[in-house]
Amino acid sequence: MQAMLPREIADDDGLIRAAATGDRAAFGELYARYARMVHAILLVRVPPGDAEDLAQDVFVSAMRQLSGLRTPAAFRGWLGAIARNRARDYFRGTRASVPLENVERERSVRDGGPDAVLVLDQIRSLPEAYRETLLMRLVEGMTGPEIARQTGLKPESVRVNLCRGMKMLRESLGGVEAR
Repeated sequence: MQAMLPREIADDDGLIRAAATGDRAAFGELYARYARMVHAILLVRVPPGDAEDLAQDVFVSAMRQLSGLRTPAAFRGWLGAIARNRARDYFRGTRASVPLENVERERSVRDGGPDAVLVLDQIRSLPEAYRETLLMRLVEGMTGPEIARQTGLKPESVRVNLCRGMKMLRESLGGVEAR
């Protein structure tokens, strides 16, 4: 199974080219296709309450820079890089802000409860290769094939990342089940 089917690649390429010329509807479709991926990338790195706003920032930035993208095939990786860089910039600008613990642990990860805080912390402690894929699956509800299409990873790699990441997550949360 390929990461993206030829028709899907052509659809994305056409949307990317149209959006680069200022077609807002095409850009809106790209947003609809990739917002969950961007949100998961940010959620791995920033407080949950800020991930959604930062995702909007990422797409605004992408819209402004899209005409400089050399090839539509690079779009997914380029968009992911913008999200990762935006997360880094977030922490450069917030070093003097209130620590996360003082905001009731981000309202218990936006009212998911203390267990949501614990799980998110544990996911963030996993090796980087598993974090984004797990959040795309567990938080954004994306399927393995969707993750592969949006990230450019091979479906086999996504399956391995999800399987190993879930195993590590279960191990790290092993003592929590006893609560």
